[in-house]
Amino acid sequence: MARYLVTGAAGFIASKVCEQLLAEKHMVVGVDNLNDYYDVHLKHWRLGQLQAGRGFIFYPLDIKNQTALDKIFAAHQFDAVINLAARAGVRASLEHPELYERTNVLGEQNVLDCQLKHGVKKHILASSSSLYAGCPMPFTEDQPIVAMQSPYAETKRKAELIAQRYHEEHGLDVSVLRYFTVFGPAGRPDMAPFRFIKWINEGKPIKVYGDGTQARDFTYVDDIARGTVLALKPLGYEIINLGGGRNPITLLALIGLIEKALGKKAKIATRPASPADMKETWADITKAQRLLGWAPTVSTEEGIRRTVEWHVANSAMVRDIKV
Repeated sequence: MARYLVTGAAGFIASKVCEQLLAEKHMVVGVDNLNDYYDVHLKHWRLGQLQAGRGFIFYPLDIKNQTALDKIFAAHQFDAVINLAARAGVRASLEHPELYERTNVLGEQNVLDCQLKHGVKKHILASSSSLYAGCPMPFTEDQPIVAMQSPYAETKRKAELIAQRYHEEHGLDVSVLRYFTVFGPAGRPDMAPFRFIKWINEGKPIKVYGDGTQARDFTYVDDIARGTVLALKPLGYEIINLGGGRNPITLLALIGLIEKALGKKAKIATRPASPADMKETWADITKAQRLLGWAPTVSTEEGIRRTVEWHVANSAMVRDIKV
């Protein structure tokens, strides 16, 4: 049995990582500041699922607070840290770039400093496919990062470079995971899958930014969490894509899958495209297959079916969640 610190534990991906670690009988300490970037009711729901079992300890804590974070490290002997705490949202980062700098960069620095002080060698950092803006597809980890389109992407890249420096100067074992558009049950309500399912199910027009032909390499959350857990192995310093690895799916095609799963037709209201949004994403996952033995197992269609089932089963809660 190992003991892990998971930051951002009430978040979409992090809560699923905690769930999988707990299923393997590990001890998990989760921290999260429970900020209101999106409806906190959903964060509390995820925490409730984790706290219903055994082996999970939660602290309401912001990783920007190094003093408080240090106390958590002093109280527990961690085998590894999975830093999934971050200010999320590409479009929102255009309006409040300073928030993203503090959490995504300073927060990463604080976590790494605590690891050094307390002798925790393994570190996992959640990064993003948004770094690949302007790169040819499919995206590979060795491509130059030159045309980032948002403060969110810029802060994620800064965090990667800080982690790389701690590996080179202090010998930390670092796995940087670049996630590609993650979806699934209890997902983020600022993301298209959650919003589209909610709106279609409630008979409301769905807001599509652009013409709907923009495409994403959608990846089911259970697969992402499994890849994250696999990356706890010693790797030195590696940047690894975790994505669907298939041809990207357009938003219009995604809407079609949701319509099929719900048995309802969508009403579409278009909005101007955001300059921060990438036109397409597509992961090359060769490295993940080689280093982790990982590949996604849940298709986008099956993942949407499961996600729609969750929405229907939790329709009373979903109805009250602000999007």
